[in-house]
Amino acid sequence: MQKKVLVVHDLSGVGKVALTVTLPILATLGFESCVLPTALLSTHTGGLGANTYLDLTEEMKKIIAHWKSLDLKFDAIYTGYLGNPKQIDLVIDTIDTMTASQCPVIIDPVMADSGKLYRGFQPDYPAKMRKLCEKATVIIPNLTEAALLLEEPFQTGPYTKDYIEDLLKRLGQLGPKKIILTGVYFDEFEIGAASFDVETNRINYALDKKMIGHYFGTGDIFASIVTGSVLSGKDIHTASEIAVRFIHDAISKTLQQKQDPKFGVCFETELPKLLKIII
Repeated sequence: MQKKVLVVHDLSGVGKVALTVTLPILATLGFESCVLPTALLSTHTGGLGANTYLDLTEEMKKIIAHWKSLDLKFDAIYTGYLGNPKQIDLVIDTIDTMTASQCPVIIDPVMADSGKLYRGFQPDYPAKMRKLCEKATVIIPNLTEAALLLEEPFQTGPYTKDYIEDLLKRLGQLGPKKIILTGVYFDEFEIGAASFDVETNRINYALDKKMIGHYFGTGDIFASIVTGSVLSGKDIHTASEIAVRFIHDAISKTLQQKQDPKFGVCFETELPKLLKIII
């Protein structure tokens, strides 16, 4: 039976981020996506001018109420951008009341990067996100988000394996069974992710060539591929390796086609390869 995945994320009219990358990736891998949108933006927030922003918290309440009246249940939940603490509460309630037994919950705690919270988030937001991460099967923070979840100062890289592995193990103490830490690098040549399975105590690294520049939406692509991979039966270490390689190839295609990276990366033509790898 086709798995029904609840995707909780924002929607940008222009820019390949959030829902505009998650939905095609999950569809390619054979999953039915049910969408709970958290915000509507004219464009994503990176380098495209003064975007519009519509908070959908009140609409989320109505959507969830309708779903409950239908007695809907989801086989998995993947969450990305949540615009305020009220939205986190709504997601926690949804996890508690509208999920099937043993439902995988994949949390990308979208809230910060480069050592600081994203625009619009208050200092108390990480504590609320920590409560959501306690519900997770898998969390996928970057280095800044990991520091915020652990209530400690952000450290710049390059990193050491001792530091990364200490972060992973302490994140595991928050409650999730599996952790994938993104933006990990030990030198200026490679970058990728570190994964930790609490139950097996295994740590793995997935690194690839570091590409010059900033590429919007790659974090959402990474989390979406991890979600699809895990739901397809892959372990988190394999899922991380697949996601890192896919993003490297998508960035390479973007550079080859001389596309403006502000609008996202050329991931679409790589989807058939992803299907062959995962299914």
